[in-house]
Amino acid sequence: MSYQSDLYEWTKEQADALRRRAPNSLDWDNLAEEIESLGTSQRSEIRSRLKVLLVHLLKWRHQPELRCGSWRGSIREARDQIEDLLEDNPSLRAYPAECLTKAYARARLRALDETGLLCVPETCPWTIEDVLAGDFWL
Repeated sequence: MSYQSDLYEWTKEQADALRRRAPNSLDWDNLAEEIESLGTSQRSEIRSRLKVLLVHLLKWRHQPELRCGSWRGSIREARDQIEDLLEDNPSLRAYPAECLTKAYARARLRALDETGLLCVPETCPWTIEDVLAGDFWL
């Protein structure tokens, strides 16, 4: 089975070839590409969840009259998801700080679209430590 025609079947065949230690059965180039994409997907997932968290924090900060338990729960859940990803991928521990500025810029635009607020700061008002801290509520 080829990589292009049936990815699922290809992955099963490649896993089997690896377990059998059969190097001649391996699709080396596509296998390397897929392994690299696994790492990229973890980074993307962290960045995506960070953006969601930042949107929720912006709403929490700038719409105090609308605060409710579900918002608090959403903030906690986003933090938990990021922490789980970082526990599973310790080499990405520094990544949230690296992507904070870009993630905040996108989260800010989303918060503006969703709320119509005009007073959202252009630069992130928090450190990454504050953003990820379970006891930080602005």
